[in-house]
Amino acid sequence: MKFTCSKEVLLKEISIAQEIISSKNAILILSNIYLEVSEKSLIIKAKDMKVNFQTEVPVTVIEPGATTVYGEKFFGIINSFPHDEIEFSLKDNIAIIKPTSLKKPEYKLKSMASEKFPEIPVSTSPFFEMPIKDFKEMVQQSVFAVSDDETRYFMNGVYFEKSEDVIYMVSTDGRRLAYISKPAGKKINDFKGIIIPPKILNTVLKRSGDEGTINISVSDKMIFINFASYQFSSVLIEGMFPNYKKVIPEKQEFSLCVKREEMLDALRRVSLMVEKKSHRIYLGISSGRIAVFSEESEMGTVEDEIPCKYEGEEITIALNYRYMEEPFKIMTDNDINIRFSSAIKAITIEPVPAKDFFHIVMPMQS
Repeated sequence: MKFTCSKEVLLKEISIAQEIISSKNAILILSNIYLEVSEKSLIIKAKDMKVNFQTEVPVTVIEPGATTVYGEKFFGIINSFPHDEIEFSLKDNIAIIKPTSLKKPEYKLKSMASEKFPEIPVSTSPFFEMPIKDFKEMVQQSVFAVSDDETRYFMNGVYFEKSEDVIYMVSTDGRRLAYISKPAGKKINDFKGIIIPPKILNTVLKRSGDEGTINISVSDKMIFINFASYQFSSVLIEGMFPNYKKVIPEKQEFSLCVKREEMLDALRRVSLMVEKKSHRIYLGISSGRIAVFSEESEMGTVEDEIPCKYEGEEITIALNYRYMEEPFKIMTDNDINIRFSSAIKAITIEPVPAKDFFHIVMPMQS
């Protein structure tokens, strides 16, 4: 086995593979990256117990073959290489990595046989296509609200479903909810709601561009996501996702409008005095203004004020600071609506004008 290729091209793909296997794996071979040279390309594979990755890059093939190398060391070697063009060869289960134009530096890295690398699943269900920009927006507006409570594992992922002519992504941790929908193309077959682990979604979000399409296939236990030269797949989270529709308020009597940047700035200033355990802040809402303030603590307190469009009764709502900040950071619209009916019922955060997404936050006890 022997090939040459650009360091930058190889590094980009190996970095994705290393992200997949970055967590400690009980099975030794899953700490390795699979490399296979055939004809004019290099096939790269990586997997952990749940997420799978495969891609193909053009290289100059000198001798076909396949092997696996320890991912962390291989990534470190490629990343530290001082030369753009590198040569990879295999001799007696030792991978030799060096520049094409020089004899040194020469790295020798032990390998494991490619036959030991587990097969990567292949979808048996049809793929459907959607704009990659739409898919990325859906992930951005939902993945951050996933629960990290492992005892409620069915909330540890993003719920994805198609109903009639609409596809949805919803996430919740029981105290907040993120919701976004997009029109489904005519070629998207119906599929039952699934729960997608955030790891594959965050990887796709990080590695995909804004142009072109993404291809998705859903089965009972897996999701497959392909774009450009990349093929990702993941085991789904089993369990029954909560009935999120019950959480969405049917009617909220009051509404106020704020500038997104002004609210974000106020939240950041007040966060300096927020108790780390509770993350509690208060919104004191009155005609034309919002007071944003922290609760009293041993360190002190702070109060800020920003203008808003609001005509209604005065009210004070206690909220988790992080639950307020994260939706405002994700949204890009200048004007944001906050709708509510009382200090103890859910509030809704949405852009102005309203779009296909919104965020719901449950107040805290004051």
